[in-house]
Amino acid sequence: MKIFIDSANLVEIEAAVAWGIIDGATTNPSLMAKEKGTKMEILAKKICSMVKGPVSLEGGALIENDLIKEGRKLAATAKNAVVKIPMTIDGLKAVQKLSKEGIKTNVTLVFSAVQALLAAKSGATYVSPFLGRLDDIGQPGIDLIAEILTVFNNYGYKTEIIAASIRHPDHAKQVALLGCHIATIPFKVLKQMYGHALTEKGISLFQEDWKKLI
Repeated sequence: MKIFIDSANLVEIEAAVAWGIIDGATTNPSLMAKEKGTKMEILAKKICSMVKGPVSLEGGALIENDLIKEGRKLAATAKNAVVKIPMTIDGLKAVQKLSKEGIKTNVTLVFSAVQALLAAKSGATYVSPFLGRLDDIGQPGIDLIAEILTVFNNYGYKTEIIAASIRHPDHAKQVALLGCHIATIPFKVLKQMYGHALTEKGISLFQEDWKKLI
């Protein structure tokens, strides 16, 4: 499973990339807005230069023609830029046209398998189902990933699934067990994935015993 970092913070991205396990990145207007004092265009270019893999960038357009114009502009940011498009009729119409131009797209805010199906049929490079937000309303988000994987496998769609809204390490484990293509994970959760109480206990014990040997 590929691991993306879900962040627009340059310090977080630099640290995660240095760990050697990051395959790409995802951003959105909310993440970008947190990085005050830096224009989106400049921030987007910096992120694309720091991350070797695909970087999803998202604007604010909602109407088809505006989405296409904005998509072309975002795609021009860097060779690894991916255009994030909302899961709407206008959004999928824009995906079809951008895809024909060779622009990679990521259909976001997907909450059902049929939405993912329509995105795949429209030529989306990626779809982003949001696990955590479904969990928040009492629906098991992991079930959605399983359903989308089944649908895509049934019909041989090449669209890759980016499991988004990952809230804790167990989410990452669950989607990996299912065979999800990608998980995009916040920096905080990425750090948590490295740790375990027994690992820390074992290191402490070994350190104490090492002191006895020297």
